[in-house]
Amino acid sequence: MTLEQLLFSQGFGTRKMCRLLIADGHLAIGGEIQTDPAQHAPQVAGGTFTFSVRGQLWQYHAKAYLALNKPSGYECSQKSKAHPSVYTLLPSPLRTRDVQSVGRLDQDTTGLLLFSDDGQFIHKMASPKHHVPKIYEVTTSEELTDKQVTQLLAGVVLEDSPVPVIALACERLAPTRLKMTLAQGKYHQVKRMLAAVGNHVRALHRSQIGQLALPPDLALGAWRFLTPNELAMVCRA
Repeated sequence: MTLEQLLFSQGFGTRKMCRLLIADGHLAIGGEIQTDPAQHAPQVAGGTFTFSVRGQLWQYHAKAYLALNKPSGYECSQKSKAHPSVYTLLPSPLRTRDVQSVGRLDQDTTGLLLFSDDGQFIHKMASPKHHVPKIYEVTTSEELTDKQVTQLLAGVVLEDSPVPVIALACERLAPTRLKMTLAQGKYHQVKRMLAAVGNHVRALHRSQIGQLALPPDLALGAWRFLTPNELAMVCRA
């Protein structure tokens, strides 16, 4: 892979733009300025290495797998309507690279959101056939009853599904706080399930996907690449 191909693959613009960035001395690898677009990029064990463009550090990834701590008030759509797009929280090269959110969170839901440009990964994670568990922390408008928790575990019928949808686990953390594990990904599922048992969601936060909990070092609105170990945790249902 040439340096031009390197920048192009990482979303730094068209091939012409990438050639100009390099020719103008804006690419550095190992602290050394590179000016030849046709020069071969370094081969590093594990397929990753660090470079900088216009002084900003980047890490090469053949495929991008990202975690973002989604704040409230953002839509998971590239063509947002009533609220800002969650994609505006990502830097331009990742948007140019066309990373996609793995599923969606409502605009008022916070927490762990994944992005990738790996179509097979996105399909696997979003497909109900793979039953990837997701954990939500729910704040309800009214106190939770034992009956409501039992109903959620037994399954409730939603308007668009004659087959009852169930919570894999429900743990009452406080009178109006619930930790709930789901394997499906239906539209507004948590809110509709709580409504079906006679309660309502006041706040919703996704804290875990697969075995990966929201990284504690990831600030609200911040993103970062998943480590290989974190990626394996996500995929481990």
